[in-house]
Amino acid sequence: MTPVERFRELLRIPTVSRADPSEVDDARFDEFHAALERLYPLTHARLDREVVAGHSLLYRWVGETTDEPLVLLAHQDVVPVDGQAWRHAPFDAVVEGEGAEEVIYARGAIDDKGALVAILEAVEEALAEGVTPRTDVWLAFGHDEETHGSGARAIAALLAERGIRPALVLDEGGAVVEGALPGVAAPTAMIGVAERGVATFDLVTREAGGHASTPPRLPATARLARAIDRLRRRPFPLRLADPVRAMLGTAAAHAGEPLRTLFRRTSLSAPVVTAAFSLLGPETNALVRTTAVVTRLEGAAGENVLATTARASVNVRLLPGDTLSDVAIHLRRAVADPLVDLELRQGGEASPVSPWHGDEWRRVASAVVATLGDDVVPLPYLQLGASDSRFYTGLTANVYRFAPFHLTRAERDALHAPDERIRVDSWLRGIRFYRALLES
Repeated sequence: MTPVERFRELLRIPTVSRADPSEVDDARFDEFHAALERLYPLTHARLDREVVAGHSLLYRWVGETTDEPLVLLAHQDVVPVDGQAWRHAPFDAVVEGEGAEEVIYARGAIDDKGALVAILEAVEEALAEGVTPRTDVWLAFGHDEETHGSGARAIAALLAERGIRPALVLDEGGAVVEGALPGVAAPTAMIGVAERGVATFDLVTREAGGHASTPPRLPATARLARAIDRLRRRPFPLRLADPVRAMLGTAAAHAGEPLRTLFRRTSLSAPVVTAAFSLLGPETNALVRTTAVVTRLEGAAGENVLATTARASVNVRLLPGDTLSDVAIHLRRAVADPLVDLELRQGGEASPVSPWHGDEWRRVASAVVATLGDDVVPLPYLQLGASDSRFYTGLTANVYRFAPFHLTRAERDALHAPDERIRVDSWLRGIRFYRALLES
């Protein structure tokens, strides 16, 4: 079988994770594990493998030394496709197009089986050639990154218990993109050096209830709606976090004037840069402020019943430097209503910031340039979403978030959406990146 054929076979197994564990089809993960063992025989013959927390996988490839190992992360699970209209059935892994335009359509093609399978292809290939890595290599494949992250949390705890202190941890994250920054024409490898925190706060209003035919002047639902609108009209303040300053400073050499000066002198230009980024689009806006958006609403159980409790779930993503306490203060001030309760349902702070210089940064950046294009500019980047890597920051200062695939804007927009897809040529180059990293 070819690498692409193995990839497609694994994409056809619907390893869907759901918030309610009772709704997860565990047999699909067992099927996935069996397929990995069959498709990558050398990896399973020569690497030690453990199953952690039910369905997460941890492999150890013994190197010349156990000091400062490399840890490569990916996750087996994918998000549901319920209610989505796809060009092709989402788990058929249909290939369309020819040559450089050949594309695989499948849930998980990018997020995150693309990385998982590319890692295994690189390891299997290296084993076939008799390669022994310089240091131990650990492969950690969580099973519920899209929901709870319990698998990654358990693996990280297990490594910590065993005294494993990696030199480098690499997880999914940014990619090779074009047009990510205004004025920068070169393709950029967006290597996450930090990720935003994530929290869910609930806005809750209460009243006595009763029949909907005799509503009070300001029912619980109306009070809640007013609070939501106030929150929308009072966004968090604009700010340049350290990873974003580093990104702009690195990109400055590849931008024309006046952006070059603006990017280089952020101590003076920050108000202009943040104001511009807030207006350029959702992604750039999320780089310069903590964001909050209402994602769920709950009210009465019936159409003719007044809600005794109305609830809005607020998804918050925190910039490094902002804390959950800061967020709670801002939300209370924005809502400005003592009869609206604020409850923290769950939350995690922003991650520590990994260095964008030094040996391990250069190790990743060198693999990018060597395999993905000598015109590609590695940039430190603030990852906007959460990943399993957040559980590993206690093991090492060098945690990076980068998937080695060249993705178009349309391909990035298809993550968690209909028609998730990856170009075959881009995926194959990703295998070369992991191979270079394994031998660095």
